[in-house]
Amino acid sequence: MNFLRQLWTKSEAAHLRLGKWGEQQAEHFLKHKGLKMLGRRVRVGAHDEIDLLARDGNVLVVVEVKTRSQEGMHAPRKAVHKEKKRNLTRAGTRYAKRLTPRPEALRFDIVEVIGAPGKGSPVIRHHPSAFGLSKGWRF
Repeated sequence: MNFLRQLWTKSEAAHLRLGKWGEQQAEHFLKHKGLKMLGRRVRVGAHDEIDLLARDGNVLVVVEVKTRSQEGMHAPRKAVHKEKKRNLTRAGTRYAKRLTPRPEALRFDIVEVIGAPGKGSPVIRHHPSAFGLSKGWRF
């Protein structure tokens, strides 16, 4: 049992490292596209976290980063399910309401990063305006 626990902990640590690496790749990619980065892993409230937060002009951009080591694995864009969209909507609207001046609009993007550290250049796909505000929320 102890051996299995060690394996699980090591794989979890590798998963977290891959996620952090993917967020760094996505941040660099978005900066290159002209977005102004406001933060990485931004906590909003007790339960919500935004992977990347940026501005595109006067639009606040909430970015969900999905990192996969291989192309054939579960489609990263499909991994943002209804509950995740609701949580991102809640986090984004709460964060935007605290800003002075308030942004003109709120946008939700998904960035797919496919690759791994030390394995060449990753494949990065940016899906701007991947989804809108969840039902019941307004900005």
